[in-house]
Amino acid sequence: MTDCLFCKIISGDIPSTKVYEDEYVYAFRDINPQAPTHVLVIPKKHVSGMSAVDEMDDASLAACLRACRLVAAQEGLNDGGYRVVSNCGDHACQSVHHLHFHVLGGRQMADTMA
Repeated sequence: MTDCLFCKIISGDIPSTKVYEDEYVYAFRDINPQAPTHVLVIPKKHVSGMSAVDEMDDASLAACLRACRLVAAQEGLNDGGYRVVSNCGDHACQSVHHLHFHVLGGRQMADTMA
């Protein structure tokens, strides 16, 4: 997709700080971190969000979740714990319409599930 910010990051047209990459997934540091560790994990294939995961093959979707775990371990988050979040749609504040998972950690997270 030519106008997608994350597709441009994957292609190298927009710089990012890469944390992890494999054949299915690219992970990079969020430029506006909400925690001491804030990494975005995105599939290399453009999918607009969680509501469109039926467009992905199972290997790509599983790779995203495995990458979240690998990134958390690589970043030293396993002992204290971490949060994985995927906002879905405008009402959930999804600002880039390319499926992505936020891996957040490095501090006690607030309980915002009200």
